[in-house]
Amino acid sequence: MTTTVIDGNVAGEGAAPRRLPRIPLIDQLRALALIAMAIYHFTWDLGFFGYIEPDTATTGGWKIFARVIAGSFLFLTGFSLVLGHINGFRARPFVIRLGKIGLAAAAITIATWFAFPETFIFFGILHAIAAASVIGLLFLRLPIVVTLLAAAAAIVAPLYLRAPLFDHPALWWVGLSVDVPRSNDYVPLLPWLAPVLLGIVLGKLFIASPLPERLAGFGGQTKVWWKSLLEKAGRHSLAIYLIHQPVLIALVYGFSLVVPAPAADPVVGYTKSCMRACESERGDGFCQSFCGCTLDRLTEENLFTDLVRGAIDVTKDERVAAISSQCTADAETKTDLKE
Repeated sequence: MTTTVIDGNVAGEGAAPRRLPRIPLIDQLRALALIAMAIYHFTWDLGFFGYIEPDTATTGGWKIFARVIAGSFLFLTGFSLVLGHINGFRARPFVIRLGKIGLAAAAITIATWFAFPETFIFFGILHAIAAASVIGLLFLRLPIVVTLLAAAAAIVAPLYLRAPLFDHPALWWVGLSVDVPRSNDYVPLLPWLAPVLLGIVLGKLFIASPLPERLAGFGGQTKVWWKSLLEKAGRHSLAIYLIHQPVLIALVYGFSLVVPAPAADPVVGYTKSCMRACESERGDGFCQSFCGCTLDRLTEENLFTDLVRGAIDVTKDERVAAISSQCTADAETKTDLKE
């Protein structure tokens, strides 16, 4: 006996499979996510070339913006997974799509290894999409409640299950490392499996409703040029994703040759970097005292210039270690006196 999925439920032989109309709105939403990602990457590029603060794209509202973008792509991955296999698992299209994403992810890893060896992308958004797509298949036929519980577990796991075991590079992709690895795009399986599972849940509810037929013409019947452009972009999202950042970097680099970015003040840069690293562990008062002290001592001992240009390894240089220890003691003393 064969089975067919109708409106998200399993029906017996003889039941006509439901054929969903193509929904232009989904492609348009995917294109909007691409535009948002391009805006974010352009901001990162401006920081990398020195036109704005280097950490602009990785802090504050921009950091939240990046997470929303990643979540939207992963949500659409789960949603599309349901639509693509509504009448049963279609192995050939799935494997072809997975192969394309896997090859693209590998290409990004190799390219960033050479361009940014210390922060190369070993498990970014494409790696997460590929892995989550495979895992998502397991939930296509499971009850919605089970999928929701799994999504909740994926969100909660990094809050309670981090362990030194996952600090090994081979396990960084899981997302349970105590020390978060450095990368220009780090989207580990946990908690980022959650948006995919939520997309699967919403996808099942969507196909079990009359919305597919109602939305089939929404955004697609009226031939407005920008809607058609968005739809085409959404259909070729992988190619656009791979191309857009190299193009943006080339444009900003070309602009920098004509209009160079203003030279950064090394003192300001050091102070901000020191405060950012310090405030993750200590209070503002201690950090201000510590960073001011280390800056003065490094300058007095003619180490600051070499430190800024990377000629000194702060993890091995005993002079820097001695300055850090002394300034830590001085800052703790001043903090205790103020209290």
